[in-house]
Amino acid sequence: MTRLRIGTLRAQLVLLVLGALTIAQVVNLWLFADERSLAVRAALGFEAAGRAANVVRLLEEAPPDLFASIVRAANSPLVRFDLATAPSVTAPDHHHAAYIETRVRALLGDSFSRDIRVNLTETAVPLHPIPNLSPQMAEMHQEMMRGRMQAVELTLSIALSGGQWLNVDTRFERPPLQWPLLSFLAFGLTAALILVAAFWFVMTRLTGPLRDLSRAAEDLGRGDAGKSLPVSGPDEVRDLTRAFNRMQERLTRFVADRTRILAAVSHDLRSPLTAMRFDAELVDDAETRESLIASIDEMQMMAEATLNFAEGLVGREDSEVVDVPDWLETLAAEKATPFDLTHGPPMTVRIRPLGLRRAVRNLVENATRYGGGAAVGWQRAGGDLVIEVTDHGPGIPEDELKEVFAPFHRLEASRSLETGGHGLGLAIARAIVRGHGGDIKLENRAEGGLKASIFIPLSEDAIINHETKQKES
Repeated sequence: MTRLRIGTLRAQLVLLVLGALTIAQVVNLWLFADERSLAVRAALGFEAAGRAANVVRLLEEAPPDLFASIVRAANSPLVRFDLATAPSVTAPDHHHAAYIETRVRALLGDSFSRDIRVNLTETAVPLHPIPNLSPQMAEMHQEMMRGRMQAVELTLSIALSGGQWLNVDTRFERPPLQWPLLSFLAFGLTAALILVAAFWFVMTRLTGPLRDLSRAAEDLGRGDAGKSLPVSGPDEVRDLTRAFNRMQERLTRFVADRTRILAAVSHDLRSPLTAMRFDAELVDDAETRESLIASIDEMQMMAEATLNFAEGLVGREDSEVVDVPDWLETLAAEKATPFDLTHGPPMTVRIRPLGLRRAVRNLVENATRYGGGAAVGWQRAGGDLVIEVTDHGPGIPEDELKEVFAPFHRLEASRSLETGGHGLGLAIARAIVRGHGGDIKLENRAEGGLKASIFIPLSEDAIINHETKQKES
């Protein structure tokens, strides 16, 4: 099962869905809390207005000697009444508290003949203790009282008929932020349903076709062009798949046509060269005859080498996963071109064994011819298998390191086949390695000699096979 890495499409989709749901839930919670706060504020404001209107009626209907008793009886821990000669509200809040003034006037049956002043202010205050609570509610309230909360203070000044003012002061805290259990369960259920739907869509409609496209592109880069991919998924993915299929078909046809032409030319040269060699045998002058035969033989060998080069480009061999140490040890055991093998880590890689064997052999032959011997080692560098072929020869001039890969390019000035070859060994080796999706790099060693490094990308199944073998061992 593929791990949910943060960089994958599935992981980012999960984070996006959860993030969006969380933000939406927080916004809804905030709106709910604000609406709840407004509702509580309105209810308490109407309650204070009703109590103030009742006290005003009592005071205006009772004799003055009962005023103190009425005010004292009306007081409570949350609402305070006071009789004074001046109003406590000097700057009325006509914008936020108009509904309270309207409520008081409606209860008193007053149509703006009485001076009523209301002021609402918000402040951070410690919670007032609430009497007569159950033990559980008292403990909860005590816990809340340890901090300071946003409170709304309502101050109301009502002019009495006798010239005095009834000042009302009440304070109520905003209700604490709460997240009901049902809201939490609804959030979890919604998130689960959306994630299941999103995973189904991504796995079946998006990630699957994209993964197939990635594997096909990797195979195409290795020279293993397969069948056209099935077109599925959303329109954008379908268009991408069709474009890839067209590109794969064109590239395969292009390479096949060019290789076929090169192979045909090399093959067709055999017959005229054979006829020329037969005619050269009939030349009477010995020196001229030997010179012509030598030139024809060289042309014949170049045609054969070119044909081999074309066959190396075709890459008809099927790829397979091989064990790198075993494969190189088998190659080193052959007596054709011996080399020293330096052991590296256990690895597996998907290659075309015969083709890559030929590429390594070409590098070993060059190292033996120009460097007096070859040593081969391997290692893993990131996602690549690196096979290194080193020698102790004179190396290659820096300005020639890239030119030597050109077909028929030879550093040996004499142009002799005995010492310089045809100049196709490195070109063939690079063509084979690039057919695996890799490349070859040449560099002069500081201690002397040349190092040729073959880079072969490790396929996903080869990496998995390697990790499985490590676990089993």
